[in-house]
Amino acid sequence: MNLLPFEIPLPVALAVIACLGYLIGRGSRAKAINDADQARRELRRAKAVARELEHIAEGVRKNLAAHHLSIARFKDRVTELGSQGKEAAWQDLCKEAEQVLKPTLRLAEQIAQTYDEIRQQTNHLMTFTEVRTDPLTRVSNRRGLDETLESMFALMERYNQPFSLAIFDIDHFKEVNDKKGHLQGDRTLQAVARMLDEAVRDTDVVARYGGEEFVVVMPHTTLQNACHFADRVRLGIGSGLGLTVSGGLAMAIDGDNAQTLLSRADAALYSGKAAGRNRLYRHTGSDIEPVIALETASKDGVF
Repeated sequence: MNLLPFEIPLPVALAVIACLGYLIGRGSRAKAINDADQARRELRRAKAVARELEHIAEGVRKNLAAHHLSIARFKDRVTELGSQGKEAAWQDLCKEAEQVLKPTLRLAEQIAQTYDEIRQQTNHLMTFTEVRTDPLTRVSNRRGLDETLESMFALMERYNQPFSLAIFDIDHFKEVNDKKGHLQGDRTLQAVARMLDEAVRDTDVVARYGGEEFVVVMPHTTLQNACHFADRVRLGIGSGLGLTVSGGLAMAIDGDNAQTLLSRADAALYSGKAAGRNRLYRHTGSDIEPVIALETASKDGVF
């Protein structure tokens, strides 16, 4: 039998090489599949952003066209009255000018709002970049989350657009690392991130908040609707991954900023942890309460 250096039989060495090649190839295929899934999700979101930008542009175009027509009519009216020189007619013109001015001001407000909406959609696109993406889970990182919340608060303050967020924490995650190793822990984080990313709407943002915590920012969402979503996620992760998660929810209110909103949701989350885990709690702005009604309804098959 041929021997290699260190007295390793050639067939054994070939078998080892074959096994290594298989493992490397399997890992490469898994990475390729994950990258392809990520690319599809990002493409889906990019398409949603494009649709939203198209909708914004179409709305502005229609309003600008209507406004241009009213200004043209007003200009013709000015020319007509200028040739008549009647005082009563000029008084009527002043009233017409006020009627033109009101939609002009509304249009200016709409253009300002459109600018903020475009900036928000731009932030959605920018979350695809590496500097705003968590390298392990491929969802937004803390920087992406901070920029999303900044945009959300700007829209809420100027146009009273509601939004809510949820913080999810994987229960007993330390035991996964201790018993199954950090590699399995990383895979668990990736699986949870993937399920969250697939569960949200195209306009929502999923971010890794730190360690085993994830945040979902939900534009145009009340606290009640956020609770419905969070309960579906909790049940989905339990049935799909065999894990339990706890969640804390809060809706942005007057006087909030990014820090206070996250702190309220975080306080709700730890109330769920203290109550025994695998629970959802919400911060109403003044109180922390369990999402008991939704949990009961879930068991009855409502969701």
